[in-house]
Amino acid sequence: MTSELLWVIALLGIAVIFFATGKLRMDVVALLVIVAFVLSGTLSLSEAFAGFSDPNVILIAALFIIGDGLVRTGVATNMGAWLIQVAGSSETKMLVLLMLTVAGLGAFMSSTGVVAIFIPVVLSVCARMKTSPSRLMMPLSFAGLISGMMTLVATPPNLVVNSELLREGLHGFSFFSVTPIGLVVLVLGIIYMLVVRFALNGKKNDDNKDGWKRSTFRDLIKTYRLSGRARRLSIRVGSPMVGHTLDELKLRERYGAYVIGLERWRRFRRVMVNVNGQTEFHARDVLLVDMSASDVDLREFCSENLLEPMVLRGEYFSDQAMDVGMAEISLIPDSEMIGKTLRQIGFRSRYGLNVVGLKRHGEALDGVLVDEPLMLGDILLVVGGWKLISLMGSKNRDFLVLNLPVEELDASPAHSQAPHAIFCLALMVALMLTDEIPNPIAAIIACLLMGKFRCISVESAYKSVHWPSIILIVGMMPFALALQKTGGVDLIVQGLMSVGGGYGPYVMLICLFVLTAGIGLFISNTATAVLMAPIALATAKSMGLSPYPFAMIVAMAASAAFMTPVSSPVNTLVLGPGNYRFGDFVKLGVPFTLMVMVVCVLLVPVLFPF
Repeated sequence: MTSELLWVIALLGIAVIFFATGKLRMDVVALLVIVAFVLSGTLSLSEAFAGFSDPNVILIAALFIIGDGLVRTGVATNMGAWLIQVAGSSETKMLVLLMLTVAGLGAFMSSTGVVAIFIPVVLSVCARMKTSPSRLMMPLSFAGLISGMMTLVATPPNLVVNSELLREGLHGFSFFSVTPIGLVVLVLGIIYMLVVRFALNGKKNDDNKDGWKRSTFRDLIKTYRLSGRARRLSIRVGSPMVGHTLDELKLRERYGAYVIGLERWRRFRRVMVNVNGQTEFHARDVLLVDMSASDVDLREFCSENLLEPMVLRGEYFSDQAMDVGMAEISLIPDSEMIGKTLRQIGFRSRYGLNVVGLKRHGEALDGVLVDEPLMLGDILLVVGGWKLISLMGSKNRDFLVLNLPVEELDASPAHSQAPHAIFCLALMVALMLTDEIPNPIAAIIACLLMGKFRCISVESAYKSVHWPSIILIVGMMPFALALQKTGGVDLIVQGLMSVGGGYGPYVMLICLFVLTAGIGLFISNTATAVLMAPIALATAKSMGLSPYPFAMIVAMAASAAFMTPVSSPVNTLVLGPGNYRFGDFVKLGVPFTLMVMVVCVLLVPVLFPF
């Protein structure tokens, strides 16, 4: 073992430790890896940055955009509504349809995005059926992971393995090469979850069910005790507020007054204007204000600022529901914002929304919330423009939108571009099936058409790409090349051959599956595929066998991240809403992973002979 190989292995170990502990962001670790390889001379500059020129990186980015188009046009959300309608009150029917729907959607868009969309759907169903969300949240996450086995473009590990085949001068997999395996695993997963779901009897959220269901404005107003706080105030001519911005006036700090929205005359009619810290007030503007501080004298407030109370119909702006929206949101488990206050986050400046309620351990907190440190499990009630709420829901970087009230259906119009989005998706799949057009080009064509049909905007397209995932893939690719250059791949292959080489190809497939799934416990499944793909191909070569079954077993094992809540973002998303513990995933994930391994080891050689 050379000193260069020892350095590469040490660097890999350090990266795995950082991935496992979460001390640094995964994309930062990936960039540090690139820097370390170049400065140490292990790789040249062009070799270290080769990942940026990989066509599959472009394909993955394009698929993020296409998935966003399906969300923005309501295709995915409408499927969730259809699911509730068809399943009725049957938990069994709901579980089967849920897993089928999520696996089907996840075959063409980000599994993380699909699961995020369906979390509120599952919570709504559980509230209606008066059952624990834990009974359906794990089936949801398992279906999201299984969706990665449905098509070639369903998950980055498939594309990484396919890219390695092409790099070796071999033919890649076809669009539906993985589908037969995925369908068998999906059926197995549905049967498995129907049997073991009774072991998932987490604490029922009876006390919290109003927060989980598809609520109305009235439900949220009651839950967060917002009655009597709303005011509609007109700015008189000569008011000291005229010509000043919201940040300058500091209404929240001085009076506990949150300006939710602003009615302003434009072209002979009043229009609703979104308010941020830089919004400048004009005479005759009408403010929609949440008076969160109960000790403030409203008459004194109006007198000091020359404000005139106006008629407010409905409770807490419910009559403005076409323009002013509400939503319950929660921090994702690995968010960097846990422990920070809303003031430190700059929540209103960043998202354009006001936090008017906070529920902790099922109880709504009173008073001004801006300096309250956020804890994992907190549910925040935000108020603001529906478009801004929708943008927050599509980002899914730190916050997950849990519950949109039923008024959102009327506020969001009939998603007229949905047929165009479905057409773009179908066209992309058709182009990929022809093999006449490269997959990245087919995806880019679909993206351009979605822009043409206004399914997406330029801004939303760039925001929809999960850049940390892209950087992670690009940063981990040099490891595979470094291991090959320093003899690490040959060393690992020799180890695998000494363990299972004498027992035939089936045992070797088991060894590869176990090794891939084991590495996937500590680092992302994409990074695992980057490391294991060249090892699988080298193993096949040393045994004188076809590389395809070995490559496919790595792709399948990388998607089989069922064993821990940190194995995949999909599992992490359902951890909180499902009230799961770490051991719940181990208890159900390990047996299912072993079942998937048996299915793959038996089925892969049939589809891809040795």
